[in-house]
Amino acid sequence: MSKAVEAVVSGKKPELSGLQLYSRFAFAGAVCCGVTHGALTPVDVLRTCGTRLDIKPVRRALGALDPVTYNRGLVGGFKQVIQNEGAGALLTGFGPTCAGYFLQGAFKFGGYELFKQQSINILGYETASQNRTAVYLASSALAEFFADIALCPLEATRIRLVSQPDFASGLLSGFGKILKSEGVGAFYSGFGPILFKQVPYTMAKFVVYEKVAETVYSHWDKKSMSDGAQTAVNLGSGLIAGFAAAIVSQPADTMLSKINKTKGLPGEGTTSRLIKIAKELGFRGSYTGIGARLFMVGTLTAGQFAIYGDIKKALGAVGGVEIRFGLDLEVLLNRH
Repeated sequence: MSKAVEAVVSGKKPELSGLQLYSRFAFAGAVCCGVTHGALTPVDVLRTCGTRLDIKPVRRALGALDPVTYNRGLVGGFKQVIQNEGAGALLTGFGPTCAGYFLQGAFKFGGYELFKQQSINILGYETASQNRTAVYLASSALAEFFADIALCPLEATRIRLVSQPDFASGLLSGFGKILKSEGVGAFYSGFGPILFKQVPYTMAKFVVYEKVAETVYSHWDKKSMSDGAQTAVNLGSGLIAGFAAAIVSQPADTMLSKINKTKGLPGEGTTSRLIKIAKELGFRGSYTGIGARLFMVGTLTAGQFAIYGDIKKALGAVGGVEIRFGLDLEVLLNRH
């Protein structure tokens, strides 16, 4: 008797698997990343754009790189941009931000769940459970690698649009202009620093989230918790995971914004540009404003895990692949 038939006979909903399951994971990841990153577009405008980056508290708080004109703080910076360029300027790069992180979220979250399951298939349940931290790290790293391939062209377009307001009118025109004038390679000039930033970021993000959630559920039975309580656990675990991810990724985030702002000198390779930028920034410069970035990335990550968990429930893709180790070894696949 098939699982679907057994589910009908028992009165339970059939468990999802294969494409049905992982496409839901991917969609939930796409929405949670697209929504949260899109909501932060105004902050990224201030953080990334050269002509808007002399907001010294913002530069110190968010890793801004090039002081020019504004120096009235975060709220004052928003007011100045609106006064000088209109409210619409705060949404510069909104299109590529949403599109890029929608794609990235699909690959990141969907891929993470997929690679976790593949690790279990290869290692076996017991070995995977005993080495679950390594499984989390490897699965998140692989998922992020493929996610960044999708993200990089749109992120490069976003940064160019924000840092050079007259460059193009939007996503399609900006993407086409870079492609025509600079070639495909220009989209991936920041691929190295994106990997350098995003892979450790995502590894820290997922492994810390898993460990915090595991600790919580070792004291409280998840099955007996309300949906609201589970969302609160996702928020809290995501907040702590975001703090860890921010610390790990801060230097590369600063370098990524810098390298995508302008074209390199003729004949200058990506590696040499990164070395030059690193020397210019120094250790202290690369960690400028870590306090506020902890707040920004922490809340961003908390929101992502809360939205991700709620959308999975709404789509019937509860849980995903969980590896737990307790009095009795148990690996739960979509059952909790």
